[in-house]
Order: sequence, then C-alpha cells, then structure tokens
Amino acid sequence: MRDMLTERLAGYAPRQLALDYPEAGILVPVTDNPDRPEIIFTLRSANLSTHRGQVSFPGGRRDPEDHSLEQTALRETHEEIGLPPDQIHVVAPLSQVLSRYGILVTPYVGVVPEDHPLSANPAEIESIFRVPVDFFLEDRRERTDALSFLNNTFYVPCYRWQRYEIWGLSAVVLVDFLNAVYDAGIDLLEPR
Repeated sequence: MRDMLTERLAGYAPRQLALDYPEAGILVPVTDNPDRPEIIFTLRSANLSTHRGQVSFPGGRRDPEDHSLEQTALRETHEEIGLPPDQIHVVAPLSQVLSRYGILVTPYVGVVPEDHPLSANPAEIESIFRVPVDFFLEDRRERTDALSFLNNTFYVPCYRWQRYEIWGLSAVVLVDFLNAVYDAGIDLLEPR
C-alpha cells in the first residue's frame, strides 16, 4: 500500500493557498491492506465549539511547539484516536483547504496498520469508523452540496456510510485524495 501511494503521489503537486490564517494539520489515514484499503474517519464530539458532531479526519490546530504541520497532524492523531506517530508512515501532503472558521488546513496522507487498536479521546471524539476506498470510487454520493469559496462555487459530494455523513471540508479533502491517487475524476467545479 505504501509503495503504491508513494508512486501515485510522487508527481502530485498539492495546491498551496497564499493565505495568512491560523493553521491546522490533519491526517488522511489509509490502512495498509493492499486488497481492500480503508480510510479512517472520526465523528467529533457534540461538546466541541467548532465542527461539533461532524465527520472529520484526525487532526487539529498547530501548537507553537509543533515544528511542522505534519508534526501537528501526527500529534493530534495520537491525541484523538490513540495512534502513535511511529505507527504512521506519512506519504505526502494534499492540497490545502480553508475551513469555514478561517483555519488553513494542510492534509497529509498516511499509511497506518490495519490492525492497530484505536481509542477515541472522549473529550474530542465520539467515535472512530472506517470506510473502504472502493465505496468512494463507486461515487455513491447521497447528494451534492454547492459550497462558495473565494468567489467560486464548488460542487462537493456528500457520502453516507452507515449513520455517518461525510461532507464539507472532509469531502473536499477526500475527493482530492481520490483524484490524486486513483484518478477518480470527481470534478468539484461541475454540478452533478
């Protein structure tokens, strides 16, 4: 899995946003099962001040002592789901996105052990779940949301996996991953 992701992302040029906003790093954790890789998501606690009750990737805001946004993503992943940095092989960054709360988010693709136990930090995370990559490649979206950003409209898929709704910023990052790694051809500029 690691070799495939490394090869597919080697020629990928992630979009950098020249914006001066607070920063965050998130991890797109992909399990190391080459036959049926899964992506790990979290459902944020309903008690949080931002993005409460929403599906997200593990990660969060950069602390002053973080040397890089990659380190932020790894630290936050450990804090939120109990996956230590030495169990994550970071492959490459994806394109930056800006949250509706004015946070500049840099996602990192990381390969993680399929069988490593995960533990949700109850102060931040309600639950942890996995979705097979194949599910997204079939593009069985529940709906398409029109989202405005910097005078543009983006048509972002919303996926439903069991009781979870994957939409908004998480879906934008997910589509970037699917297009970069699997040539999914999901166009965010055209309504569907």
